[in-house]
Amino acid sequence: QVQLVESGGGLVQAGDSLRLSCAASGHTFDNYGMGWFRQTPGKEREVVAAINWSGGTTYSAEPVKGRFTISRDNAKNTVILQMNSLKPEDTAVYSCAAAYGRTVGVHTKTYEYDIWGQGTQVTVSS
Repeated sequence: QVQLVESGGGLVQAGDSLRLSCAASGHTFDNYGMGWFRQTPGKEREVVAAINWSGGTTYSAEPVKGRFTISRDNAKNTVILQMNSLKPEDTAVYSCAAAYGRTVGVHTKTYEYDIWGQGTQVTVSS
C-alpha cells in the first residue's frame, strides 16, 4: 500500500509561487490516481487538482484554473502541485491523496480516495 508525505508548504505573499510535492512510498504508485485537496477551518475539504495514473488526464478546480498545475513522475513516485499567482484565499492545509485504479479519468470526490497524506500548511499574506 502507498504511503504519502507532503512537503513544500509555507508562508508567502500574494502573487508568489509555491511548489508542493507529495512523495509516495511503495512500488505500486502508478496504480493510483492522485489528487490535491485543501481545507480551511470550518469548511469542507475541497479538491484542488487531480491527475490519473498515467498523467494523461488532469483536472483543476475552477478557483485555481490557470494558476495551479498538477503533474506526476511515476519513476520518482512523486506528484507535484505547482501554484502560481497565489492569493490570500488559497490559504489552507493542502493534502495529497491516492485513489486506487488505472482509470482514464480523474477522481474529484474525497470519498473516492483511499489514502491520504498528513497535509502541509500554505499561508498567503496580502
